[in-house]
Amino acid sequence: MVWAVLGVAPGKIIFLHGASSSGKSTLARGVQARIGEPFWHISIDHLRDSGVLPTARFKSKEFDWNAARAPFFDRFHPSLAAYAGAGNNLVLEHILDREGWLEELARRLAPFDVFFVGVHCPLPLLIEREQARGDRPLGSAEQDFKTIHQGKAYDFEVDAALDADANTTAIIEAWQGRTGKSIFSRLAIESVRDNP
Repeated sequence: MVWAVLGVAPGKIIFLHGASSSGKSTLARGVQARIGEPFWHISIDHLRDSGVLPTARFKSKEFDWNAARAPFFDRFHPSLAAYAGAGNNLVLEHILDREGWLEELARRLAPFDVFFVGVHCPLPLLIEREQARGDRPLGSAEQDFKTIHQGKAYDFEVDAALDADANTTAIIEAWQGRTGKSIFSRLAIESVRDNP
């Protein structure tokens, strides 16, 4: 693995999973600001907002995001393993809204310590936040709310309707106190067994 060649320890990953507008970014920034070692904060929004993606050309319809979305994520997911493989700790925020993404990431991130956190948010609050943001297609938060947590188990879960500082503290304490195999470790074993 990359970290062995570089002589560094593999990165650790705190994976925040929740609906659009559920408060993942706020929690990620809080964890990054308070946890006892350096963590990169990684999200699709960072790529969009920093200019890594040709966002203006997607907005103008010169490029078709619907056609580009699947290839983008096909390349984004391996990059997460590359970051962690180079020894970087990650606070990752992501929405697993496609069939098979969880299993794919379990395989790709199998070598790493992944702490999988479910970020739950009541639907009325999601809708309110989505409308206040104004940078999301209306209805995407509700669609996520109905589907993305179905059939998923987590190492830890938070209610985003509660105080963000308290949730940040709870995530860090749960991460520091974790014992046993993570959900991702078990998923990786199952995925390899089911897809030899």
